[in-house]
Amino acid sequence: MTSAGSTPQGHGREQGREPGDAGPDGAAPVERGFPHLETVRASLTALYKRMSWDTIGTFDASVAPGDVAFADGDELYLGVQRVAHVMVRHLRLPEARMIVSFREMRHAAHVELTAGPEYFIELNARFKNHRRDIGAALAHEVMHVYLHRLGLSFPGTRDNEILTDTATAYLGAGWLLLDAFRQDALSSQKLGYLTPEEYGYVLAKRAALFGEDPAVWFTSPQAYEAYVAGRDLARQDAARPPLAASGWAARRRYARDRREARDRLGPGVPPLGNGFYTFESHSPLRVSFPCPVCHQRIRVPVQGRVRARCGLCRTVLECDT
Repeated sequence: MTSAGSTPQGHGREQGREPGDAGPDGAAPVERGFPHLETVRASLTALYKRMSWDTIGTFDASVAPGDVAFADGDELYLGVQRVAHVMVRHLRLPEARMIVSFREMRHAAHVELTAGPEYFIELNARFKNHRRDIGAALAHEVMHVYLHRLGLSFPGTRDNEILTDTATAYLGAGWLLLDAFRQDALSSQKLGYLTPEEYGYVLAKRAALFGEDPAVWFTSPQAYEAYVAGRDLARQDAARPPLAASGWAARRRYARDRREARDRLGPGVPPLGNGFYTFESHSPLRVSFPCPVCHQRIRVPVQGRVRARCGLCRTVLECDT
């Protein structure tokens, strides 16, 4: 049994101020940028390895805003049950009794990972008055159940929470987590471990895969700005050498590094690279680089224009090696 917020294996931790805080005293700032990017990319690779390209392809439609919205007249507990079942159905989990309760606690929510068939979830009592974010909190917690049943986890609470946030965003429910990011002069809120920009990055990866633009669903202007920043970085992943879509300046640097590799590489010489691509001493010379979709490393011969197919996500890549 795993209980978030009360054990080292906690789930659903929340970062930033509670909505409605009167001022900044004692409030932790919301972390920004891409500090967890390496783990996010490793999470995408792990998802493809564990789920397969075919299974990920079945999550082509995101959770719809109307399915998780609360109307003014909705009864709280019936509404929570309804939204929880939306998440269960979206992840194709076995239909089971949802036991969702509220209590005062430090974290946003937690879930108990039992053998089933019931799902036990607790939400922070503040969600009684902030119902618009209940869907986001439940998306994260039900994803914990999904990953637990898959047998997919990372060692350590931090990395496992990043995996959970990444999976939630990539499999169609994580736009809710980014939309829960809001700031004004008095308060700020962010759910989950990823930064707003990192949520944007994963959602942009999903959008490129399925042709789905989550920006139309954002009610938070801060969420949209973070999505744009993440989208810009995601696009850069698809425009780095040796990919043919890379820009002129990057191509020049790549050509220089390639000449150096041809001059220096030999028996006993370690691979040479810039952190993205790596030249390896083989006959012929080869270059390895991460797939821009799943971040599994791909190795191709250095012989001009080649077409590479990622064996993990099946993406076909045009390369100029």
